[in-house]
Amino acid sequence: MFGIQSRRDLTMELQSQIPILRPSIHARRANIVVKFQDLYGFTVEGNVDDVNVLNEVREKVRNQGRVWWALEASKGANWYLQPEILLIGDGIALKTSLKISTLTNAITLKRLIRKGIPPVLRPKVWFSLSGAAKKKSTVPDSYYSDLSKAVDGKVTPATRQIDHDLPRTFPGHPWLDTPEGHAALRRVLVGYSFRDSDVGYCQGLNYVAALLLLVMKTEEDAFWMLAVLLENVLVRDCYTTNLSGCHVEQRVFKDLLAQKCPRIATHLDDMGFDVSLVATEWFLCLFSKSFPSE
Repeated sequence: MFGIQSRRDLTMELQSQIPILRPSIHARRANIVVKFQDLYGFTVEGNVDDVNVLNEVREKVRNQGRVWWALEASKGANWYLQPEILLIGDGIALKTSLKISTLTNAITLKRLIRKGIPPVLRPKVWFSLSGAAKKKSTVPDSYYSDLSKAVDGKVTPATRQIDHDLPRTFPGHPWLDTPEGHAALRRVLVGYSFRDSDVGYCQGLNYVAALLLLVMKTEEDAFWMLAVLLENVLVRDCYTTNLSGCHVEQRVFKDLLAQKCPRIATHLDDMGFDVSLVATEWFLCLFSKSFPSE
C-alpha cells in the first residue's frame, strides 16, 4: 500500500509541474466563426480577425468617402468631368465630356481612386471614367433594349453555355441566384455575345458581369461596363476562343512574380508547379471570385 501511494503521490507531483496548456487568446479568437452578409449581399464567413480586417477597410472607405463628398459639395456633382459646349442648330447644348478639366483634378482624382471610391459613387465614377459612358454615347439610346429584343429566343452555342453557367454563378446569393437575377445576367451576357461574335461567351465572364450588375445597379450600365472592359481596357483576345490574351497575362504575371517575389517563384519552380493553374481563374474572373466583393 505504501509503495502504491508513493507512486501515486510522485505521479501527482510530476503532473503538477507540467504547465497546463491553454489556448492563447489568438487561438480562441481564431475558432470563433462570424457569418454575415456584406455590402453586395455575399455571405462572408471567417474568424474574428478576418472581420476586424474587413472593418478596418470599411472605416478607410468611410473616411475616404468624406473627402469625396466634400469635393462633390464644393466643386459640384461631376467635378471630375469637363463641361463641353456643343452647338446644335440655333441653340447651345451643354454636354459632359470625359476629359479631366485640369491637371490638379487629374492628380486629385488618381489619389482618391487609389484610396477607395465610396460604394454610392462607384456606379457613376466607374461608368464615367472607364469610357463606358463615351462608348454608350456613340449609339442610339435604345441600343441595349433593341439588342435584347432582337436576340430574345435565339439559340446559339454561346446561349446554351450561358444557360448552363447561370445557376453556378455565385450560388446562394440572395438576388443573383434567383429567377430575376438569372434573367438579368442572361440578358447582359447574351446581348454581348451577339455584339461581339469573336468573343461570344467565355466562362469567367459570368462572374464579371454578375459583379457589375451588383455594383452598377442597372442591366444597361452593366452591359456597357462589360463592353468597355473587353473592348478597350483589357488585353485583346482575353476571352476569344484561343485565350491568347489570357496567355499573355499569365506570362507577364510569371515575369512579375520572378522579379518581385523571387523566393516564391524559385520555390514554385523547384516544385514544378505552374502558377497559371490557379492564376488563370483570377484573371478570367477579374478577381471577382478571389477578393471580397467590397
